[in-house]
Amino acid sequence: MFSLLNLNPALARGVIPCAVTIGNFDGVHRGHQAMFARLKAAAAERGLPTAVMTFEPHPREVFTPEQAPARLTSLREKMELFKSHAIDRMVLARFSRRFASLSAEEFIERILMTGIQARWILIGDDFRFGAQRAGDFTLLKQCGEARGFEVESLPSVLVGGVRVSSTAVREALAQGELALAAQFLGRPYSISGRVVHGDKLGHALGYPTANIQMKHNKPPLSGIFAVELCGIDGGRLPGVASLGVRPTVKQNGVATLEVHVFDFHERIYGAHVRVDFLHKLRNEEKFPDLPALIAQIARDVADAKDFFAARR
Repeated sequence: MFSLLNLNPALARGVIPCAVTIGNFDGVHRGHQAMFARLKAAAAERGLPTAVMTFEPHPREVFTPEQAPARLTSLREKMELFKSHAIDRMVLARFSRRFASLSAEEFIERILMTGIQARWILIGDDFRFGAQRAGDFTLLKQCGEARGFEVESLPSVLVGGVRVSSTAVREALAQGELALAAQFLGRPYSISGRVVHGDKLGHALGYPTANIQMKHNKPPLSGIFAVELCGIDGGRLPGVASLGVRPTVKQNGVATLEVHVFDFHERIYGAHVRVDFLHKLRNEEKFPDLPALIAQIARDVADAKDFFAARR
């Protein structure tokens, strides 16, 4: 029903009492980061390791898959972000209809108390749990007083008067407002994955690309972007990326992420990299022929280089 993953190698394998925060944490945006900061402070005060409990798959992918939101982060990306914020342990709840049928009281007793031995619990102001979403802060607080654990709720984080949420990040990305999304996230939006072999079309067109294997159910943005490729010898390599279905060369294509790195000729197949999306250049288009596509790629490369030159 759930598993414990130690993100801190120094943490003992045994289940020991912990301070925990609970949620989907898609995107690990600034609201989530505020929760992590409070979690770590409270854990340090009590001499407890920190734990983050999250769910896989997203609950809406179980109940209404056709309406499930585009994921901002894959499970691996989420875990890497937890590690970057010095979280000790990830509690991964395998979300299913059976898991969802647990009453709020069963969730507290079986998962929080017996399973992960929560001693201090932090939730967001809109968090609900248990069958029919019957559990809330009030119920947790009452159970904590009876069972000896503490509960705290954290209010929403606002940026420019807007509540930071995964939905707000998705909307900004879908509209091509990457700077706004970065404000909500506290960093540029990124997609990580392994470099895999593609159909070599970019090389044939004179613009070789690194094809990034994505683990997202559907990407939250599409188009042509100025990006940086991270993870090769610790550097940040500027380039231009295409994220979309490539309508000029494919019929009924699947979403593909390709990155052309400027003046870069190394073979990096198999490397795990991160693509930081910095600026949207244009929407994806279908061109009448390959020469027209090649001419547009040349303009995209020039526009991306102008973007990076202006940042210096």
